Amino acid sequence: MFGRNPRKAREMEQQIRNRQVLKEYVCRVEGEFPEGKTECGQPVEVVSYKIGVCKVSAHGKECRTEFERLSYNGVTSVVLCRPFTGRMHQIRVHLQFLGFPVMNDPLYNHTVFGPDKGKGGNIGKTDEKLIADLISIHNAENWLGMDGDTELSMFNKGDEGDGKGDIASKILPADGSPNSNKKEGCVTAPVHSVHHNNFDPANPLSCIENNPLIPRNCTITRPPPITRPCRSPVVLRQPLESAPLVDSEDDELLAKNKEYRYAPEKMTWDPNCYECKVRYRDPKSKDLVMYLHAWRYKGPDWQFETRLPQWAEPGWQQPQEEKK
Repeated sequence: MFGRNPRKAREMEQQIRNRQVLKEYVCRVEGEFPEGKTECGQPVEVVSYKIGVCKVSAHGKECRTEFERLSYNGVTSVVLCRPFTGRMHQIRVHLQFLGFPVMNDPLYNHTVFGPDKGKGGNIGKTDEKLIADLISIHNAENWLGMDGDTELSMFNKGDEGDGKGDIASKILPADGSPNSNKKEGCVTAPVHSVHHNNFDPANPLSCIENNPLIPRNCTITRPPPITRPCRSPVVLRQPLESAPLVDSEDDELLAKNKEYRYAPEKMTWDPNCYECKVRYRDPKSKDLVMYLHAWRYKGPDWQFETRLPQWAEPGWQQPQEEKK
């Protein structure tokens, strides 16, 4: 939600802080959720702020969520969720504890939390082991991040959210890459590195053209010298591939807004930049949507409601392509 002016934004912020806003979410969970209302008041603890993982724990903060089943299709249930506190991943953690995780939750609906997927708070491993297993199993872009905790917002920058002493900080290497740890006994194929240690500034083009990992659809640049930081980057190579043609019938948004199209000449790549060298897989459509939807917010004198997604319909069945 966005306030259309500073006064209204501050007013809404205070209402949320003072718990004057009733928040209602809808989700689809595994199994047959009990009929009627179910309340979970288990405290929630942040296991790692760095990668955003929580669990039910006696050492956690006060937390309360009310659940109400809306429908059941024989396999999964649609559940209305009313969080009365604003803890990180509160709804997802409480549903995991009750044994009814969100059906496509890539984090809390996983056997990494034990054979019962964390039901009843039974994980069966230390926090350190849990974080190590999560880092080795999950692809970072699927679940890493911190969201949902009103006490960790820009208005509440406490000491505990800075990553110091975080379990994940001790496990992850200095560059933050979850794939950088080498496992004992593993044989890895040789990698054509483009790190600055073997990048020859005197022969940049030969280094670039001989490396198969360097993308073809962007401009290769080299930063200006540190002695003259205000100068523009040096262009080493223009893109070898042009932007793909877009069929107006296939993509209405790009047809109406040409400035949104991918422009190779504007995309740059720096051989000395770590982030430029990280290769991410393109997510599938099923990776981009979790069946947890913010449905309705009610304030003292206002209310906002969104349209329910298709998966919240009573007779909905999971598409075959999502089961793969």
